[in-house]
Amino acid sequence: MTKSELIAELAAANPHLLARDVELIVATVFNEISEALARGERVELRGFGAFTVKRRSARAGRNPRTGESVAVDEKGVPFFKAGKELRERVNRGGPATASRDQADA
Repeated sequence: MTKSELIAELAAANPHLLARDVELIVATVFNEISEALARGERVELRGFGAFTVKRRSARAGRNPRTGESVAVDEKGVPFFKAGKELRERVNRGGPATASRDQADA
């Protein structure tokens, strides 16, 4: 799903909101997550997952075309770890709450 598809689905599911307002909401959420990661903070969305920044140390890389050794600087890489509820939903192919309800019955 692309960002524009997400906006279109949210707008369709919430007809009381204007499409431009939904677009602003989605952009704001994504921007806040990006800015928090840029500050080195962890972003956790309960039931969905957590975004963190992992540090990759400096190393000697290789230019694949020439085979020449190149210095690769230390860098931060965004990392996402899916939450338990999301993993269950993906693995079962349906809502995680429904699978829990069936297990309790």
